[in-house]
Amino acid sequence: MTTPYQEALGATLIERTKRERIVLVGVALKGQTDEQVDASLDELALLIDTAGADEAGRLTQRRDAPDHTWFIGKGKVDELKEMCLAVDADTVVFDNELAPAQQFNLEKKLGRTAIDRTAVILDIFAQNAHTLEGKAQVELALLRYRLPRLRRGVSGNLTQQGAGIGTRGPGETKLEVDRRRIMKRITKLEHDLVDLQHTRDLQRKGRGLSGLAAVAIVGYTNSGKSTLLNQLTRAGVLVEDRLFATLDPTTRRLSLPGGEPVLLTDTVGFVRRLPHGLVQAFKSTLEVAREADFLVHVVDSSAPDPEGEIEAVRKVLGEIDALAVPELLVFNKTDRDPDAAKRLVAGHEGSVALSALTGAGATEFLQTLGDRLRALATVFELLVPYERGDVLAAVHREGEVVSTSNEPDGIRIRARLADASAGRLGEFVVHTS
Repeated sequence: MTTPYQEALGATLIERTKRERIVLVGVALKGQTDEQVDASLDELALLIDTAGADEAGRLTQRRDAPDHTWFIGKGKVDELKEMCLAVDADTVVFDNELAPAQQFNLEKKLGRTAIDRTAVILDIFAQNAHTLEGKAQVELALLRYRLPRLRRGVSGNLTQQGAGIGTRGPGETKLEVDRRRIMKRITKLEHDLVDLQHTRDLQRKGRGLSGLAAVAIVGYTNSGKSTLLNQLTRAGVLVEDRLFATLDPTTRRLSLPGGEPVLLTDTVGFVRRLPHGLVQAFKSTLEVAREADFLVHVVDSSAPDPEGEIEAVRKVLGEIDALAVPELLVFNKTDRDPDAAKRLVAGHEGSVALSALTGAGATEFLQTLGDRLRALATVFELLVPYERGDVLAAVHREGEVVSTSNEPDGIRIRARLADASAGRLGEFVVHTS
């Protein structure tokens, strides 16, 4: 018996026994250069490979605006059809987002599956989601994507229109039944995710009560976030040289050089034009960045366009209202191209460089992170009775002691503390600066 999650994926998951042959299509619209389109297609090729398929060819066109029928021009559609026949392609993938009608028209004209970048990313997420929440988030995004595309389509892998929920049977009645099933499932998933969000909020509240600063690792997919978490905490998180290898956040405790502990969380990687539906579906997971005290923004210094990747990450952070969280830029993979990392650090004041793989530069990074966090913390002055050794221990454990002095009534301590710690020790606080 299949689960609702498996049923919802339907033909989305790629059969591993046969790698599909894909033709990539990119359109340079107003304001885009040919170099930008080529770089985006190169990234799409990596996404295709991660999804389990092979690039068989690519086609590009420059247009002032998309054609409302096929997105590309009619002549280009004919050229695309000939290319597909020549390379024996199974599927055509557009780097641009296709409207449901455009997708249907293309499939009818080409005689094979036509999908867009969003469908590929959804497919990868579907393959890599493992937790209950992750699976629910992916399924919700898949169903929202599939709902307006309910029509008879060309069967094949990677398509949102193959066998399963999205296939229209003989007659309009079957289409309406499918639509109602999807709407009902979407409603249930939304309710389930609210409950899971409540559980996550309780867990986050518990971590907040610990008094430890929360640090979230963010960055472009495959920038080395999980490798960094493993290097610093021996977390044992899956690390692979491919896009979106890990989707589920992992939190570990880390002690900084000054001795103060923090909670370090690895988050899902971002990518250019991350589907809005995925951002919405994964909002509860991504909120770990918004609720963090500090962000460690990991950048692949050896990437072809690191500045573009920084911009793409910050765009997603803006969508989840996390741009106000303080950030430390960390240029990773210095072992691949040390000179590129040096140039990037020189161009971004306050940034650091390291190799998460070898550990080179990790000490400087931790020292910088500790300094930044201490600069953000409020200095509280506490008067602790001599007999309250438990309070003294808590101050040393949860904060950074700046100075101590003996008073007739107890020990006067100046320490940098998180708000949660200061709240618990409120009865001993005599001054804040």
